[in-house]
Order: sequence, then structure tokens, then C-alpha cells
Amino acid sequence: MRLSFSKSKNATSFYVIKDVIEKNKRTTKIVEKLGTYDELKNKLGDKDPYEWAKEYVEELTRIEKEGKEPVVMAEYSPSKLIDSNTQRSFNGGYLFLQQIYYALGLHKICDYISDKYKFTFDFNSILSRLSYGRILFPASKFATNELSKQFIEQPNFELQHIYRALEYIAKESDFIQSELYKNSLKVSKRNTGVLYYDCTNYFFEIEQEDGLKQYGFGKDHKPNPIVQMGLFMDSDGIPLAFNINKGNTNEQVTLTPLEEQILSDFNLSKFVVCTDAGLASNTNRNFNNIGGRAFITTQSVKKLKKHLKKWALDTNGWHLSNDNEVYDISNLDEEKYKDKIFHKERWIKEDGLEQKLIVTYSLKYKNYQHLIRNNQIERAKKVIKTNPAKLKKCNSNDYKRFISKTHCTPEGEIAKKEIYSIDTNLIVNEEAFDGFYAVCTNLEDNASQIAEINRKRWEIEECFRIMKSEFKARPVYLSRDDRIIAHFTTCFISLIIYRLLEKKLGEKYTCHEILSTLKEMNFYELKGEGYIPTYTRTALTDDLHEAFGFRTDYQIVSTKQMKKIFKESKN
Repeated sequence: MRLSFSKSKNATSFYVIKDVIEKNKRTTKIVEKLGTYDELKNKLGDKDPYEWAKEYVEELTRIEKEGKEPVVMAEYSPSKLIDSNTQRSFNGGYLFLQQIYYALGLHKICDYISDKYKFTFDFNSILSRLSYGRILFPASKFATNELSKQFIEQPNFELQHIYRALEYIAKESDFIQSELYKNSLKVSKRNTGVLYYDCTNYFFEIEQEDGLKQYGFGKDHKPNPIVQMGLFMDSDGIPLAFNINKGNTNEQVTLTPLEEQILSDFNLSKFVVCTDAGLASNTNRNFNNIGGRAFITTQSVKKLKKHLKKWALDTNGWHLSNDNEVYDISNLDEEKYKDKIFHKERWIKEDGLEQKLIVTYSLKYKNYQHLIRNNQIERAKKVIKTNPAKLKKCNSNDYKRFISKTHCTPEGEIAKKEIYSIDTNLIVNEEAFDGFYAVCTNLEDNASQIAEINRKRWEIEECFRIMKSEFKARPVYLSRDDRIIAHFTTCFISLIIYRLLEKKLGEKYTCHEILSTLKEMNFYELKGEGYIPTYTRTALTDDLHEAFGFRTDYQIVSTKQMKKIFKESKN
């Protein structure tokens, strides 16, 4: 900072000025107007205004060098228009994501890929913006190119570079996944003793099959081609690896190839694989019955063999954890046992595979299933009365499964039109399974330990929900297979970053709370001075700053301090 004088015919004015850079040009800016010589003389008494002003500027300079920024003064005129086509507001919430991105070594991964293929565009800048954008402003690649300009640190690439980068992201997807896992071990402990696997589908806004995009079964029941994602997750809910398969692929054949990739690329060998019933083929169970691996998989009670089903539904022979008493579940006290989970188990050997069948029974689960079914029955009754034309083919969980159709009257005569009624036999058959839940495993652990492991499968469902709802990974608008793989690779990276962010915050906040806060962490740029936070300071923003070791919630963050934050976020 320097002292400046402005002399006129009647007075000499004192100013504090400093050098700033605006639009890549060096200029000077008035920091503070101290007053005229006469004003200071009257205010200071015997002290010389020139000497006082010099000492004052020296003190401001010393404070600035110590990082204790002096008060910033700015002038605004109600009659002066703002500059045309000049961005004034920027998002800074990405800085917290950026610290995790760099901690995961993704910048080094990008450097390796850049050196391998010898391209000149900034691959790291593109991958980081695709990742931050997917979390904060999920959109198409075209829109992401524009939205990335909302970040304080501006992008240094063009739209054409994004599409070129997608090709290399796809080529190196397996390498990125394995390196991410290795690097993540330095960031957070990875609980890989139990791995969870599941599949989901993503639909496209097109109607033509091609490559990975194929017609297949999707829970959305949309008439569009789909691709299938298989995802492995560790016991802390952090994604481990994924693959993309054609939409018409049987999900049961997707587990083994991805698991083999984990065995070879991740240096993991002994773990338990936990899946739902849809992935419980004998092939998958046998694959995880060797090499120190094990499995826990959901088993449909309805699909058990006759003698096993009879044993599972028998009301006698039930136990509670840490209790030697044998219970009959047909006459339980509702109030006393409403929160208890009963179990029974037995070893079975089928097709050369020895495994333990564990069946649990819960009054709470029974009442929940009963409530869901009653609601579905009411919907079925309503549609019979008001809109029979709506009755079409339905799946096994649709409320319309309770509606039976006949062409005969109750007296056996041929009816003039179709007669609809509630299928009471089906209701009775389904009620017999209320409250029961089964798993199969080759582990010798007790039933409560197995149930606890299996209960955490909901977290992989949450991973899919976050990608679909919060990250808007669907519908997919890309057409080329390599770009589709690249799209899901960036979604996968974003999910890891977000999950680690959740963990760093102590898992105290919901996904909606975290993402809303990061999106709203905007700053107004005061040219030559710094950035003024325009967001609301909350307990969540305090926790973010505490967890990541820097603060952006001062009344103004100087340009110098913001550059320091950039550097800290890339350590």
C-alpha cells in the first residue's frame, strides 16, 4: 500500500492506494480516503498530517503482510450502471469437493493419462469440472461447459475438449477405478471385509437400440433402451468398482466379471459378498465359496423347496439372540415382542454346495407387509369400480395382481362382459409369508451377525438413488458407447467424492441438506479486493469449514486469502 496526494487549487487530499490487477492489467485502486490537509490538521492537533499519514499506511501494510486484512472500503453509485456482460457472482461450494478430489490423487491420475496419450488440453480441469458439476449442477456435457464458469476458478477448456476427454475417460475407466481405490486408502479407512453388490438400469431418451443401449427389464417400465450398471460398495457405503453392461443382460452374470477385476486390480482376496435374491445364482454362490471368500444372499421363502418351506414357516423352533428359550411364534404377545426378531437356522447341501439357511420372523415386519397389502387391495377395489379399462398385465408387486377376471357369473353362466373381483385365495397365500425373511450364507457366524451384515444392503440402494435423483444420471442423452461409459465413470467419481464428504462431516446431515448448502455457497466478487459471501452461515457451513481446515465465511475473503484457499484445496 502507498500514500497518495491529490492537490487542487484550494486543498491537498490524502489517499491510501494499492496496486491491483483487473482484467489482466495492473492498475491502482483507492483503499481509503483520509481527508484533506486542513481536516487532518484540525483532527490531529499538533501532529503533522504528512507524518501521521505515512505511519498509518505503514501500519496498514504491516497488517496486510501478517494476513490480517484491514477493513475494505468500497464505493457504489445509485446512478452508475453495472458493467455489461460481466459475471459478478461465483460458487465456492465446490472448494470442499476439490479438496477431496485432489486428496484422492485424481489430478495425478489425469497427468498419467495425459502423458500416455500426449494430448495438450487440460484433462484434469475437465474431469474435475465434470465431477463437481455432476454433484452441484447436474446437466448435459454442453450445459456443464457453461455451468463450470460459475465456479470461482474459471475453466480453461472448450466444449470440444470435453467430448474428446470422454473418449479417454472411457478407455481408462478400469485404471481410474483401481487407482481411486488405492489412493482412497490414504484418505479414509476402507472397510472391505464385506462388499455389497447390486445392479440397476438407466434409460435413454431415444427409441433405437444400439451397442450398450438395449431393450431390457427396467423398474421404471419405460419404453426406452437401457444400460445396466453393476456396483460394488464397501461396508461404509463408499463405492468400490462398477461396470456397464448391455440393457438386455441377465444381471446374475454381471457379478463374477467385476469381482474378478477387483481380485486382480485391487489386491483384495478375502471378503464376503452380500447380494439380493436377484443375484443369488448357484454360479455366484460357488464362485464365492473358494479362495477365502464367502457370500450372504437374500433367499425368497416362497421359492424354497417344499420341505424347506414347510420348515421355515413352522411356528415352532424359534429363538432370540442371547436367549436359549425356544418360542412358538403363533401366539406371541404383540406388545412384548413387537420389536424382537426371531430366527431359526439349518445347514443344507444342494448341488454340491453346503450353505446355511437363516430365516427370521418379526411382528413389526409382518404388520408392515399387512399394511402395504391392505393399501394395495383398496386400490384394486377402487379401480374395479371406477376404471376397469386400466386393468392390464401387471408385475408380481403391482396392486392389480389381486384382481381376478372371469367370463362367468357366480352361477356358472356365461357373462355378457368380463367380471372383475378380488382374488381372496391369493391374499391368503401371501399372508402366510408375512413377517418372514431368509438369507443363505456359507459363513458360520450366528444369525444376528449375519442379519446385521445383510441389513446394510440399503446403502447400495441409496447410492443408486443419489445418482439417479440428486446427480440426475438419467435419462442419458449420449449415444456412443465410449461416451456412455465415460458418463458413468464421472458419476462414479462424483459418488465417491460425495460419500467421503458425508463421512468427513460425521454423517450428521442428509444428502439434500449438504448439496443444497454447497449449491448456495455463492460469493460476490469485489474487483481488486476479494469475495463477499452471500450465503447464510449455518451449523453445516461451520462444520464444513472445521472439517476442511479453511474458512470462506468472513465478511470478505481477500483475493490473496482466496488464492491461499485454492492452494489448500489442492494439497
